[in-house]
Amino acid sequence: MKTRDRTVLVTGANRGIGQALVEEALRRGARRVYAGARHPIAHSDERVTPLTIDVKNTAQIQRAIERVESLDILINNAGLALYDDLSDRVVLERHLAVNLYGTYRVTQAFLPLLARSRGAIVNVLSLAGLAALPIIPAYSISKAAEFSLTQSLRAIWAGRGVTVHAVLAGPVDTDMSRGLDIPKASPESVARAIFDGLEKGEEDIFPDPMSETMAESWRTSAAKALERQNAALVP
Repeated sequence: MKTRDRTVLVTGANRGIGQALVEEALRRGARRVYAGARHPIAHSDERVTPLTIDVKNTAQIQRAIERVESLDILINNAGLALYDDLSDRVVLERHLAVNLYGTYRVTQAFLPLLARSRGAIVNVLSLAGLAALPIIPAYSISKAAEFSLTQSLRAIWAGRGVTVHAVLAGPVDTDMSRGLDIPKASPESVARAIFDGLEKGEEDIFPDPMSETMAESWRTSAAKALERQNAALVP
């Protein structure tokens, strides 16, 4: 899946990794980039179309569909990360509403366009979905669920020409990780690595120095082998 002359939609596009993904898609020659956000911002490049998309809002997603004529690459980047201790169920439900159900809603809405173009879905996840980060457990739980959603979509849609990619990111220098005093990758470098991985056809993309240390062991792991084995059960 090359980016040049393709149509791309990015959710959570007004800051951080999402904003960097919009710029990287433009740099790689995308024909049209739909920049979705709850509060979209104007862009100087005429190839960018701002869209109002709160991933929890079905009506906004439907209105966005009506504005998107065709789509090759959907990048589900919108996310929520709050510090908690799992004492408040409402905090967990807020994470699931955005990180799991938001990704599900947007994906289901745009799948007909992606099936028509035999396109790609890219879900921006986290290493916390593989091993929980206890200082943000609700986020970790929601990302583990989103990873399972990604694997399921990958198996179901493989036979219909739509590829599904998981971005398993480590710490990135965004507002979400501001409270973590650890080395972080820049959003720009992560965006480049995401598109590189997509263009190489990598199912699971490890886009930063910390996550890259896990890439080979994950791809040859028993868990990955089991995923492929289970995927073969899909008719």
